[in-house]
Formats: sequence, C-alpha cells, structure tokens
Amino acid sequence: QAESWRSAVGALLDPASLPEVPIPDGLEAELRPYQATGFEWLSFLLSSRLGGILADEMGLGKTVQALALALSAKERGALRGPVLVVAPTSVIGTWSAEAAKFAPSLNTVAVTATAAKRGEPLATSIDGADVVVTSYTLLRLESDEYRALDWGAVLLDEAQFVKNHASKAYQAVRKLNAGVKIALTGTPLENNLMDLWSLLSITAPGLFPDPKAFTTAFRRPIEAGDTEALGRLHRRIRPLILRRTKAAVAAELPEKQEQIVPVELSPGHRRLYDRHLARERQKVLGLLGDLGRNRITILRSLTLLRQLSLSPALIDDAHPAASAKIDTLVEMLGEVIAEGHRALVFSQFTGFLGLIRERLTAEGIGYAYLDGRTRDRAGAIAGFREGDAPVFLISLKAGGFGLTLTEADYVFILDPWWNPAAESQAIDRTHRIGQDKPVNVYRLVASDTIEEKVVELQARKRHLFDSVVGTGSDAAAPLSADDILGLLAP
Repeated sequence: QAESWRSAVGALLDPASLPEVPIPDGLEAELRPYQATGFEWLSFLLSSRLGGILADEMGLGKTVQALALALSAKERGALRGPVLVVAPTSVIGTWSAEAAKFAPSLNTVAVTATAAKRGEPLATSIDGADVVVTSYTLLRLESDEYRALDWGAVLLDEAQFVKNHASKAYQAVRKLNAGVKIALTGTPLENNLMDLWSLLSITAPGLFPDPKAFTTAFRRPIEAGDTEALGRLHRRIRPLILRRTKAAVAAELPEKQEQIVPVELSPGHRRLYDRHLARERQKVLGLLGDLGRNRITILRSLTLLRQLSLSPALIDDAHPAASAKIDTLVEMLGEVIAEGHRALVFSQFTGFLGLIRERLTAEGIGYAYLDGRTRDRAGAIAGFREGDAPVFLISLKAGGFGLTLTEADYVFILDPWWNPAAESQAIDRTHRIGQDKPVNVYRLVASDTIEEKVVELQARKRHLFDSVVGTGSDAAAPLSADDILGLLAP
C-alpha cells in the first residue's frame, strides 16, 4: 500500500509525467493541451481512487474536462455507479446543456426538485443515468437518499459552496458514498485556510484529519507569516491541487486592460457622506472590542457607507436619486455604445441597479437585467446574448458564476467588494475562452470614501491566496479588526 501511494503521488507531482489516457471517442470537443493534461490528471485521480481539487482559473473549461472524465470512465467501464455532479442551482441547466453538446452519448439526468415534487424516489428518477446533476440545496434536503446510493465519482462544481465545515451542505457531501470526490473551483480559498481544509477533508479525508491540529500546525503560523509552515503545507497539498492560470495556458485569450476611474462626489453628497462617516466611525470604534459578537452591526455600518458612496437615495428615499457615479457611467457607456461595443455593468446593490435602469430608460439606452430575483434567468441571459441591447445590468451575486458572456467586451464594476474573488468572477464572464476582442475593465471608485479603502484592502488581502494556492489570486481573508479600522481611517 505504501509503495502504491508513493507511486500515485509521485506521478501527481509532475502532470507532464502522467500516463496517457486516450481522449474518449464520444467527446464532441477538441481539448486544448492544458485541458488534455487536466483530463489525464482527473483520470489518474479516479483510477488511483484519490481525491483532489481542480483549481483552474475561471473560464478555462473545468466543465469540459470533467465531462471528458465521465465519458472516458463510461467507455472504459471504470465506474461502479453514476457520476454525481453537485452544483449551484443556477448552473444545473448549464451542466445539462454542456453535457448534451460535448458528451451526447452520456445519459445525463438533472434533478431539479425534491422527491415530493418529482413523485418518485431518487433511485427511480436516476435509473440508467451515467451522470446525475443536482444542487447543493437538494443534496442537503435529501441527503439520506443520496447517501444510500453508490456513486462512481462525485464532482463538486463551485466547490467553495461547501467551504464551511460546520454547514449541513458540507456534512451531506462528506457522507456521500463515492469512489472518489473531486472539487472544481477557481477559488479554493476565499476566506481563510480553513476553506482549503474543508475541501481537502472532503476530497482527501486522511490528509489533514483534525481541523484543530491543522489550525495549530498551518493556519495560525501561515497567517502570521511563517514561511517554513507555508513550505510544509505546499509539499503536502501540491499533489492534490492542479491550478493553471489564464495567463499561463490561454495565450489565445485577448488582452485585458483594467483601470480605476475616480469619481468625485457632488458638494451636497460629500457633506452628507462626511456627516454619516463621522457618526458610523464613532459607533464602530466602540464595538471593535468584541468583534465576534458585534460583526453584523459593524458590517451594517460599513454597508451603509458603501451605499452612501453610490447615491444618497440608497439609504433614504427622501434624498434625491442623483449620483455622480451614474453620470460617469452613462457618459462612458455613450462612448462605448457609439463605437459598437457591448458592456456588462455590475453592482452589489440591486437598489443602485434600479436607479441605473431608470436613467438608462430616460436616456433611451437599451439594456438587459439580471439579479437574484429574476425568475427567468436563462431567458434574461439569452435575451442579451441573442438580442441587440448594448448593456447588461447584473447584480454581482447573480452573475458571479455560471455565465459566459463573450458578446460583451467592456466591464464596469460600480462598487468594490473586500473579497476580490467576486469581482474577478464578474470580469471572467466575458474574459474567457471564446472571447476574440480585447476586454476593458473599469472600476468606478468614489474618491475619498470607504470605496478607496476597500480597494486598498483588496490589494493586501491577495497575499494569502497567492502564497498558498498560486499566483493570480482572486481571494481575500475575512475582515479583521485592523481591516475595519483601516476602512474607517480618515
């Protein structure tokens, strides 16, 4: 067993030395070289019954690599049961569509409702399936039914959904009976090192069995800057994580230009902001002594200041809906549209998107719209992709993943978020495989407000992800007391 383990891990240390696996005959796609390597790596994990994390940057085709794995396993008779894909609810349709497109010979069944609504047990619903696609929500609600079945493999799409090892979704995934479990995520570390521990405890449960021991040996020393502990962690996890960045492997992608656009508040807006800043700063400073207990109240104050940086109307309907940021956006959109380009516009706040909708309507600018309450998500996306509206307004949460919008080549981020992963995911809706035009990204930042502090925080927070997972970081650690003090500094 020890020799078998050494042999398996030794091959994983160098993807170039992986045994060749024929591309499955039924795959209706041509894998790029790095995708073929990823497919071989996944195949080796499966044959060795090792779990792992495919952590390729967003937009590099993790889905097609995973479908190639499922198809190859079927053609070789290498599975004892169907492959279970667990994904966010919003991308189940994407998995079904891509399976039909790239691997039509796979019998893919999407589970989109509970047994009560389906009218039959899970085993009946998926009878004869090669691939079963379900959501984290349905898995959590019917965990006993999923646990009772034998799965050939479990693929966790957007696996950061189970980063919290105290959550019911995490427990449901841990208890699944499967030959191997593989996480697919561009951000295996979003908040702190325990996110990574959670994914490894699912995919390689014997690697770091005790979260407390992991915290003592790795998390605390690394977050304190201990390079020796970081080196030890690298050596332990390197065989089980494969990460490629777009800069390294997707040379065909066009250039991406990013620029911060400072926006000056109007005099009246400035006076209102400064008055609220003084009040919220005094309140928060009195709460930092017990950050754990007061975190929600503190975040509420920070959110109020972020909203006020956008428009006074977001905190009080009595204030005018005027916004220098909307004025700047409309002016820039005018130039973009006049030159025949299309743009994605992102904001955390649906209320602010509502103000923009009113302004675009008044200006006669056509747009599509998507937020978390949009009932027909697929219709909204298709409406933009197939229509001629030059602008797509999207809430950052609704558009964070599961979208390919290469029709657009301009991206506007209207409010910075302290976790840069959300922004990177938004940008990658258009800067991904299939894009043939240079992508221009503009971050509109209100001058001398909390937004400037958030941008500074983003830059500092990338270090942890870069050092642990690799360069091209898209993640941030949670807000500490020092971070909050920095956000509220004069």
